[in-house]
Amino acid sequence: MRGRRLKPKAMVLTGYGINCDYETSYACEVAGFQSKRIHLNDLLDSPETLNDYSLIVFPGGFTFGDDLGSGVAFSAKIKFSVLKDGKRLFDILTEHIEKGGLILGICNGFQILVRLGIIPACANRYGAQEVTLAPNKSGYFIDRWVNLIAEKESPNIFTRGLERLRLPVRHGEGRFIPLNDKTLNEIENHNHVALRYADKQFKTTQIFPMNPNGSTNAIAGICDSTGRAFGLMPHPEAAISIYQYPDWTRKGRNMQ
Repeated sequence: MRGRRLKPKAMVLTGYGINCDYETSYACEVAGFQSKRIHLNDLLDSPETLNDYSLIVFPGGFTFGDDLGSGVAFSAKIKFSVLKDGKRLFDILTEHIEKGGLILGICNGFQILVRLGIIPACANRYGAQEVTLAPNKSGYFIDRWVNLIAEKESPNIFTRGLERLRLPVRHGEGRFIPLNDKTLNEIENHNHVALRYADKQFKTTQIFPMNPNGSTNAIAGICDSTGRAFGLMPHPEAAISIYQYPDWTRKGRNMQ
C-alpha cells in the first residue's frame, strides 16, 4: 500500500532458560516493532537472518540455570560457537552494532551482554569483560519496583528523552561492579551509565531496598559508546501498562 510505513523488525532470542521472551516480544510490538521470537540454535544455524532485524533483544530468565554464574554458559555459546563461514556469532553481533543496529539486554540478558564484552566496551573494545553483575549485597533474590533516573548525557538511544522511570526488578545477581577504579572512571567520564537507582525523591541512592542490590554508584543500566547497545537489570517489558503498576488504583488512570 502506497504511503504505508514498514515497521522495523525486532528479534527476541529464546531458548536454554530464557523465560521472558513472550512478554518482551509483545512489548516490542507495543513499541512499534514487528517482533519475532527466535531460538538461539536457529540463529546459529542461519546467522544471516540477523541482517533482517533492526533490534536484537536478549530477554530475562535463567539461561542454563545460571550454572557457572549468571549468563556465563549462554554467552560462551555465542562467543565460541564457530559458524559455517568460520565467523562467530559474537562477531556478527558487533558488526550489527557497527552498521547501526540495536542490541538490548534485560536482566539475564544484561548479564550476558556484560559477559560478552558488548557493554560497556570502553574505547570500543568489544569482547573484553570490564564489569560484572555480582550477587545482591543483601544475599537475597529481590522482587520489587524501583525508581530510576535516566542520565541526560548518556548517548543511550533507548532512554533518550526520558528522565524518571519506575520499573520492577527481580534478580539475585544484579550488583554492578567494575573491574577496577580505572574502568569505573572510564564508564563515568564517557557517559556509559544510562540508568541509576533512585530514592522516593528521585535522587541517586546506595540505600537498600531503593538500591536493590548495592550496585556501585547506583548503576542500573549501561550502554556502549555508540548508545546502540544497552543493558539494564530492571524489566521494562513488565511495565507497559498502568495496570501493571502496584499503586495504579490509588493514583488513578492518569498517573505518570
